[in-house]
Amino acid sequence: MKKLFLLSLTILGFAFTTSAQNISENAIGLRLGGSDGLGPEVSYQRAITNNNRAEFDLGWRSARDFDGFKLTGLYQWVWLLDGDFNWYAGVGGGLASYDYNNNAFGYDNDDTFVFAAGNIGVEYSFDFPLQLSLDFRPEIGFGEDYYDNNDVDFDVALGVRYQF
Repeated sequence: MKKLFLLSLTILGFAFTTSAQNISENAIGLRLGGSDGLGPEVSYQRAITNNNRAEFDLGWRSARDFDGFKLTGLYQWVWLLDGDFNWYAGVGGGLASYDYNNNAFGYDNDDTFVFAAGNIGVEYSFDFPLQLSLDFRPEIGFGEDYYDNNDVDFDVALGVRYQF
């Protein structure tokens, strides 16, 4: 059993080191998805090592009846798929707040909540400084109204970022 465990650790370590991919030092752009009704998010990625990075996203919406923001922070691991294609997975969380007030229907609601998030996706880096990504982010929130009964929310988004 001990030999099997050591062999598994060796293979896993080899897989992680052989698939390491140099990622851009910085990337900034938009993450275009549902963002729980808060619209597109401004997205910033910062490399930590050759295959790890931090991502920060800020979504906000301001309209006649609705105001809100959502701030997300993620730690991501990046692996080479093929050529300029990478896949990544990460964990993190965030903070959000909204205020919905529709006087015509007598509806007034506001909430501030925190949430935990996972993240998995694929990305392509072009020869020029453009990165496209498609990711899936499940979230579980802890607030009074928005996440009743600790429901899981699923967010799918397309990312367009300038790399520098």
